[in-house]
Amino acid sequence: MPEEMSFEETLTKLEEAVERLESGESLTLDESLEVFEEGIRLARIGRKKLDDAELRVQRLIEIDEDEFETVPFEADEDMV
Repeated sequence: MPEEMSFEETLTKLEEAVERLESGESLTLDESLEVFEEGIRLARIGRKKLDDAELRVQRLIEIDEDEFETVPFEADEDMV
């Protein structure tokens, strides 16, 4: 199911998990571990979605009208 979520939905759920852990909410150790594990899983799904998007951008950099070249994506240092 989570793989079918959009990147934005995945990010929202990850933010909710982080908020639960940081809020001081009365969670048992087992509940905290479950929320943490879910957060890790969501972070990995989000990372994969970003990697896939980066690959698509690389594939779409055009050399000529009918020819494309894969060029490494370089983020601005300000974005990192």
